[in-house]
Amino acid sequence: MTTLPSSTRTIPDADSIPRHVAIIMDGNGRWAKQRFMPRIMGHQRGVESLRDAVRSCRDLGVGYLTVFAFSSENWRRPVDEVSFLMSLFLKMLEREIASLHKNNIRLKIIGDRSRFDDKLCQTMLAAEKLTVANTGLVLTIAANYGGRWDVMHAVHTLLQDKPELATTFSEEDLRPYLSMSGAPEPDLFIRTGGEKRISNFMLWQLAYTELYFTDTLWPAFDRQEFEKAIASYMQRERRFGRTSDQLQGGQKTLGVTRA
Repeated sequence: MTTLPSSTRTIPDADSIPRHVAIIMDGNGRWAKQRFMPRIMGHQRGVESLRDAVRSCRDLGVGYLTVFAFSSENWRRPVDEVSFLMSLFLKMLEREIASLHKNNIRLKIIGDRSRFDDKLCQTMLAAEKLTVANTGLVLTIAANYGGRWDVMHAVHTLLQDKPELATTFSEEDLRPYLSMSGAPEPDLFIRTGGEKRISNFMLWQLAYTELYFTDTLWPAFDRQEFEKAIASYMQRERRFGRTSDQLQGGQKTLGVTRA
């Protein structure tokens, strides 16, 4: 099981493009309502914005893009809307997977699949299998996912595999069992739609991520808006508990001072 080092151990270059961007794609329903359209039209238009985000990441050199497509709390929405979202997810996979593969993009899907029907589960597996060897952008879709579920699932799985660690396991023991263990922790988190909260998304992984909130609704979040978020990130100083003087003096990793 491959894991990458925690971003709290090594400080990325502050003026570089983020290696990993995570997005909560919020505001689809409100975008449609403003235009006197059914909410489902906002979700359909949101797929176009996701395509734009994928292209932007590829063009700018972002290595990992993780998006929150459907949370474990979204089952509380009206039944008709949930049904449409499941159908839209299936159609998106069926229509987009060939293009993702052609563009060397690897698709990963995280979350609890137990509530999805067989056809959707099979389509997800087929899409992941088709793109597993691709070496370009890693696109991760979080579906029926929650940050608390992620941590609890990781703990349960670890203890099943290694019961002898029940009272002694460490962060290093747990990390390989988290959903995003194969990716670096996000450098930049974006939430569209005006809300300023994380909403149970990647709670473990976002510990030291730079947060960016915008009032722009997801269907209107285009390349220009994406570049604004990147520009905001590149203006920040990432200290991870250290002082500015330490960074200026060249201390880039815990316990190591560079001249």
